[in-house]
Amino acid sequence: MRMRDTFIKPMHREGVRFVAIFAAVTVGLFLLSDVLGWIGIGLTIWCYYFFRDPERVSPARDGLIVSPADGVVSLVEAAVPPKELGLPDMPLTRISVFMSVFNCHINRTPIEGEVTAVAYRPGKFFNASLDKASADNERNSLRLRTANGQDLVVVQIAGLVARRIVCFVKQGDMMQTGERFGLIRFGSRLDVYLPDGVEPEVRVGQTMIAGETVLASLNVSETCR
Repeated sequence: MRMRDTFIKPMHREGVRFVAIFAAVTVGLFLLSDVLGWIGIGLTIWCYYFFRDPERVSPARDGLIVSPADGVVSLVEAAVPPKELGLPDMPLTRISVFMSVFNCHINRTPIEGEVTAVAYRPGKFFNASLDKASADNERNSLRLRTANGQDLVVVQIAGLVARRIVCFVKQGDMMQTGERFGLIRFGSRLDVYLPDGVEPEVRVGQTMIAGETVLASLNVSETCR
């Protein structure tokens, strides 16, 4: 890998207009003050970095569930999936990954499967790291059906400064593990509801890499590692 590739990542097309706006504002700031202009340059670079879209290599073993987002595990607990997906009213293990404004915000499919439902629900904008964000905040929920017939849920949740959930997929799409399915602007959270009986393999405070870090496995019957 070249040194340039370590620091300069591709940018997702969703970020083009935002970087253009930041750059235009920066030009105006330079007309007012060099100090303000350099601050504008810093913010423009941050905006570009926010929308970075690096390539990721997902693990190849069948049945692995990977993190849908970069960030830190903020919660691992039992919770009922969003009711709009039509799943039974039964608590499942929920793993929450909190993304700060400095994380890559491209969201990736946790496991290979068919999108059997996509449901958007408007809501509030509490801090995404809070437990009540799962129930009260704006969200977009996906239900995935794996090859062996198990259901897995992944939920995009808007945060305190996030005001736009973007989803690229629709019901009936077939997804590969680690494939891009959406993003959230700016700072937010992803919840993954594991199938019944599947144990998590991560802990609160652990750092996640979208599409690469393993959350759990459908094919392992051992106790939580």
